[in-house]
Amino acid sequence: MVKGCFTVIFLLLSLISRSASILIPMDEIQNNHLKAYGIAYWTLKKDVPVDWLLNYRGGSFLIKYAQQIENECRIRGISYEVISDGQVNNILNEVSAPEVNMEMVKLETAARIAVYSPNNIFTSKDYTDAVQLVLEYAEIPYDIIYDDEVLNGALPKYEWVHLHHEDFTGQFGLSGQRQSQEDMNIQKAIASRHGYAKVSQMKLAVAKSISKFITGGGYLFAMCSAGETLDVALAAEGTDIVGSNYDGDGTDPLAQSKLDYSKTLAFSNFILPLNNYRSFSNINTGRYADPENDFFTIFSFSAKWDIVPTMLTQNHEFVIRGFSGQTTAFNESLIKPNVLIMAESKIAGAARYIHGELGEGQWTYYGGHDPEGDAGRWGSRGMRSVNPADRKRDLSLTPNSPGYRLILNNVLFPSAKKKKQKT
Repeated sequence: MVKGCFTVIFLLLSLISRSASILIPMDEIQNNHLKAYGIAYWTLKKDVPVDWLLNYRGGSFLIKYAQQIENECRIRGISYEVISDGQVNNILNEVSAPEVNMEMVKLETAARIAVYSPNNIFTSKDYTDAVQLVLEYAEIPYDIIYDDEVLNGALPKYEWVHLHHEDFTGQFGLSGQRQSQEDMNIQKAIASRHGYAKVSQMKLAVAKSISKFITGGGYLFAMCSAGETLDVALAAEGTDIVGSNYDGDGTDPLAQSKLDYSKTLAFSNFILPLNNYRSFSNINTGRYADPENDFFTIFSFSAKWDIVPTMLTQNHEFVIRGFSGQTTAFNESLIKPNVLIMAESKIAGAARYIHGELGEGQWTYYGGHDPEGDAGRWGSRGMRSVNPADRKRDLSLTPNSPGYRLILNNVLFPSAKKKKQKT
């Protein structure tokens, strides 16, 4: 009798392993949204495809059952359900129904990821970059690269590149707020090593390499000042916009009239406050929003027609508490007509999350520094003197952060075969 029971149990387990699937829900019942993305990436690294169910229970993941995957879900504290083939068919029929705003996207490969960051060479380490924090928390591997690697041709090795909150204009982040003298000297040494007389010239070469990377089919994700300064640097090619306190000579008095907006990714007609030393341009807006009323709304798109922005906006919450940075939000009047706004602040004319195409590739800019940071925090004088290591966020305290989810949507984005958007 006991032997017969064991036989039945064995047959049931065998049946599950052959026909069941693992559903990882991404709605409010999910215990750890951020680590769920890590499971999806880990599964892709095992050459196992993942179905991304857009707008189904917050953008859930569906994976063919394997004991190893179930074990990983348990170890990482991720909510999951083991469901039968019949249940899978019901879900897929629901998702594919023409009258519902849902779609299934098959993720096939894990993108090779690089983070453009000075953390491997600067003396003052930065422990606050949101993308590095969430990649580490979600257990998604990545390489750190910086100017030497980019100038030596490393970008084609990767499908997805994130830009640390960088200053591509060669002004060292402005006013010495973000970089020590030692770190400025490191950048000068890199410029000299590659034959550039100025850091601004070296950073322009890096910016052009990044633009070429996208044109060739790469995916770029930039937060905070990186997107703004990348565009400013590209537009300013051929003119000097850097003050004498940074490079020893003055700015070109005709610099504004020489800007070439055709070279930028996202913005045009912006104005440079030359020799201001406080802002890069008038692209940034909304930095000093009232914390009590600082929220932004993620827009809804048609999953069956506008599949790209639908992937990038998957979430369980669509009104998100705002957070600031050196570049907090983007002036909508300066955004190019072909750029898609995916989230907007309550402040009139302030876009928080934008996306576009360049050649064969695509890019996303996300305003602000830390999705779980206090509004206005990065403009506070009091925080500048604090050891950056002490500001490192513990994401185990916010495992369901909707602001961080937008970052991880971008990480999975290149794993899908995407249909061209029609918006």
